[in-house]
Amino acid sequence: MFEKITRVAIFIDGSNPYYKLKNLDVKNKTKFDYFGFCNLLAVGRKIVSCKYYVGEVRAKKDNEKARSMLSMQQKLFSHLNKQGFAVEKGYLMETDGKFHEKGVDVKIATDIIIGAYEDVYDTAIIISSDTDLIPAIRQARKLGKIIEHIGFSHAPSFGLQRHAHITRLLIYDDLKKFEEKD
Repeated sequence: MFEKITRVAIFIDGSNPYYKLKNLDVKNKTKFDYFGFCNLLAVGRKIVSCKYYVGEVRAKKDNEKARSMLSMQQKLFSHLNKQGFAVEKGYLMETDGKFHEKGVDVKIATDIIIGAYEDVYDTAIIISSDTDLIPAIRQARKLGKIIEHIGFSHAPSFGLQRHAHITRLLIYDDLKKFEEKD
């Protein structure tokens, strides 16, 4: 008898690992080996999709902070594209000098549900801390999909942990090996 190969779709809520890596003092977040990281998470299963979701920076000529953020983000997008990732963009809205992502969670939730209905994957690996994804996770589970939540041990999302079949909390050493050395 042939064993069915498990198909894995990986959904990365980009701001979550970016800031978690920053909090862990991982250097070169724009050069992090995301593909190697995803292979580790897939544990030998077939990866059918790797998507990185992020709010896109729009820089105004007179806003140095936004221009700097845009430059770093363009480097990250180029790096992700070279690794075979699809980059799904929401947008960033500035309020009182602070930037807030808009539309990213909706894109992730939509892709989780569409992938489940269209039978694109058997297992969804979700790297996020955002509990807004719980309704999409519930629906994917109803459709027989396995949900794996990947979090970070220093800042776990208990809401997502409760709704996933499997949760893995990563520590610094899990991530360090994917950090590009200068």
